[in-house]
Amino acid sequence: MDMPVKHDFMAETHEVQNQPPALQDYNLYQQDTALREAVAREGAAWAESDLQAFGALTGSREVIELGFQANENKPVLYTHNNYGHRIDEVRFHPAYHRLMQISLENGLHSSHWTRPGPGAQVARAAKFYLQAQVDAAHGCPVTMTSAAIPSLLEQPDVAARWTDKIMACAYDHRNVPAEQKQAVTIGMAMSEKQGGSDVRANTLRAFTLGAGGPGQAYELVGHKYFVSAPMCDAFLVLAQAPGGLSCFLLPRWRPDGSKNALQIQRLKNKMGNVANASCETELRGAYAEMVGGEGRGVATILKMVSMTRFDCMIGSSGGMRQAAAQALHHCNYRAAFGKRLVEQPLMQNVLADLVIESEAALALTMRIGRALDSTSEAEKLLVRMGTAVGKYWICKRTPAHAVEAMECIGGSGVMEDCIMPRLFRESPVNSIWEGSGNVQCLDMLRAMHRNPGSMETYMAEVKLGLGSDRHLDHFVAQLDGELADLGDIEYRARGLVEKMALALQGSLLVRRGNAAVADAFCASRLSGQASGLAFGNLPRGVDCAGIIARATPVRP
Repeated sequence: MDMPVKHDFMAETHEVQNQPPALQDYNLYQQDTALREAVAREGAAWAESDLQAFGALTGSREVIELGFQANENKPVLYTHNNYGHRIDEVRFHPAYHRLMQISLENGLHSSHWTRPGPGAQVARAAKFYLQAQVDAAHGCPVTMTSAAIPSLLEQPDVAARWTDKIMACAYDHRNVPAEQKQAVTIGMAMSEKQGGSDVRANTLRAFTLGAGGPGQAYELVGHKYFVSAPMCDAFLVLAQAPGGLSCFLLPRWRPDGSKNALQIQRLKNKMGNVANASCETELRGAYAEMVGGEGRGVATILKMVSMTRFDCMIGSSGGMRQAAAQALHHCNYRAAFGKRLVEQPLMQNVLADLVIESEAALALTMRIGRALDSTSEAEKLLVRMGTAVGKYWICKRTPAHAVEAMECIGGSGVMEDCIMPRLFRESPVNSIWEGSGNVQCLDMLRAMHRNPGSMETYMAEVKLGLGSDRHLDHFVAQLDGELADLGDIEYRARGLVEKMALALQGSLLVRRGNAAVADAFCASRLSGQASGLAFGNLPRGVDCAGIIARATPVRP
C-alpha cells in the first residue's frame, strides 16, 4: 500500500506581513513633542529628567501590560468573611495595586502640594497624562486623594491628623485602620438615588455625638448611590446636619479600631473604568467628622471637585494622545492600495485632524495647570472659568476622537487585545463624572455672574492671540457679541461654552503652539467650516504631513 505523502507546507499557511509591531518599549514623554513643548512653555522645564524617566517607565512593555491585566480582571466584592463577619472588602488584581503603587510613589497625588511653586501643577499634570495612557481607571482614587487636600484644609484640626499620610509617596492597600498605615487614599461620595447631580436633594442624615459643629463627631444614616474607589481609607461625603447640608470625613474604621458602619451593597457594573471599583453603600450610623462650616457642605466639597474636574481634563487629553498615537503608529506601518496608509491623502487628513484635536486639548489643559500654580487673582479667575469650559469641551470631544482613531486601525482596533476598545469605553466617563456637560455649562454661567471679572479675565487671555490669525480674530469678535447678549443665555450655554473653548484653544496655539497645528486648527475650527463635523474635514493648504510627522511615536 502506498504511504501518504507528507507535505511540509501544510504546517505553515502564510507568513504574517503588513502588520505593525506592538507600540511598546518606547518613551511616552520623549515621543510626545507637544507635551515636551507644553511642559517647557508652562514653567516645568525643571522636571525634564524626572519626566523622561517616567515616560520610559510608562512606555515599557511591563507597565503597559499592567493596564491590560487590571482591566481584564475586575474587582470583586466580599461582604463577609468565611466566619460570617462583615468585612466589606473589594479585592483587586495585583496589576491594579502595582499601578497604584507606581502612581503614588511617583507623587501623582501629592507632588504639587508638597513642593508647590512655578510648574508644580504642570509637572504633576504631565505625569498624570502619561499614566492615564496606561490605565485611566486607577487614576480615580489618585485624583480624589490629590483633590481632597483643599477641602480638608477647611478644617485644620482634622487635616492635621490626615494630610501627612495622604501626601506620603507610598501605597498600602491593606484593609486596616489608618492608624496602622503610613500612607492612605481618600475617596468621595456625593450622589444619592433621588438626586444625582442635585446634591441638595440628599437625604443622608448626620446626628451629633456631642456638641456638634466643625471638626466634631457625627453618625451618618442613609445611603450613597455612587461611591468610587470604596477601598479608600476615608471619604469626603455630603449629609444633612441640623444646620443644613454639610461636608464630613468618613473613615472606613472608627477611632477605637472597630469597623465603621459603612456597608457596600453591590459594585457598579460599569461599561468603562472597570479596573476601578464603584459601589452603592448604606451607612448605618457610620462615624464621621464635620469638615468646614455646618451648612457649608457644597462650598467645602467643591474645593475638591474643582480639582477632580481638572484631572478629567488631563485624563481625557491623555486618552486622546494615546488614541492618536495608536492610529499614527498603525498607519505608519500598514500599507493598502499600493502605499502606506500614512501616505494616502484622505488618511492624512484624518490623522492630522486627530493630532490637532489632541494638541489643542493638551494646550488648554496645561495652561490651566500653570494658572493653578499662580497666586494671582486673575489666574484664579482663569482657573474658575477655564476648568468649567475645558472640562466640558475636552471631555465631550474625546468619544468621537476615540471612535475615529479606532476606525483608522480598522478591524484590529475593535479587538479586545488592542487598547482601543478600552480607550473607547473610557472616553465618555470623564464627561459624565464630576459634573456632566450641562452642569459644567451652568457652572460657567454661575462663575460669570458670581465672580466679578471672571469673563473679562477669560476673554483677556483669549485676546492675547488677536492679530495672529484672521479666523481667530473674526471668531472672537463674534463670540464677544454672543456673550454680550444675555437673552436666554442658559438655553444657549452649550454653544457658548463650545465657542469659548475653541477661542482659547486657538489663542493658545497661535501664541505658543506649533505653527502648522495652529494654522490648521484656526482654519478648520474657527472658520465655521468643520467644527461640528467628522474628523478628516481639514481645508486645503494644511501641512498634514508635517503635523503627522511631529506626532508619530517612534520605537527605538
